[in-house]
Amino acid sequence: MNSTALMTFKSHIEGKNADVSVYHDRIEWARNRGVSGKKLTAGFLTGGMSLLATGVRGSDAGTEMIPVKNISSVVTKRDGFMYTKVVVVASGNTIDFRVPHDSAPRIKSLLTDLVLGKVPAPGQTPPPPAQPAAPSPQAGGAVEQLKQLAQLRDAGILTEDEFAAKKAEILARM
Repeated sequence: MNSTALMTFKSHIEGKNADVSVYHDRIEWARNRGVSGKKLTAGFLTGGMSLLATGVRGSDAGTEMIPVKNISSVVTKRDGFMYTKVVVVASGNTIDFRVPHDSAPRIKSLLTDLVLGKVPAPGQTPPPPAQPAAPSPQAGGAVEQLKQLAQLRDAGILTEDEFAAKKAEILARM
C-alpha cells in the first residue's frame, strides 16, 4: 500500500473531528478517543457532576478504511451555513464527511477522479491530455476555394467543365 496521501482533511461529525486521508487506492479515517463538546459543556454547567456520573469515554473512537475500487458514487449536500457533506457510497457502506463549503468541491473532484481512474498510480506518468485535431490550414483554404468556385459556376462565370477541372486540381493538392 502506498503511504503518501493525496489529500488530508478534517471531517466534523457529531461534535468530533475525524482525520481523513485520501490515498490513490483507499480512504482512511480515524476518530480519536475524547470527549465531545456537548459533554464538556454539560460537565462545566453541572460543576463536573455529569462527568462523574457518566464517565469520560469516547465510544465513537476508531478507524476505518475503504478501498477506492469499492466506491460507487460521490455526492455533495449542503449541511448548514458552514459545512457540506461529501457522501461516499461504497459497497455495503455509506460514509458522510462533513467539511467546510470551500473544501467540498476539491474533495469530491479528487474522489471522483480516483474512482474513474483519472489519477495515475504512483510511479506512472499521466497520459497526455487529448487534443482535438485541428483542421489543416490547407484543408480550410481548399474548402473556401471550392465554395468560391461553386459561386463562380452558379453565377455563370465558369462552365461545368471548368469547375470540375479546377475542383479536381484543388482536391489533388489536399
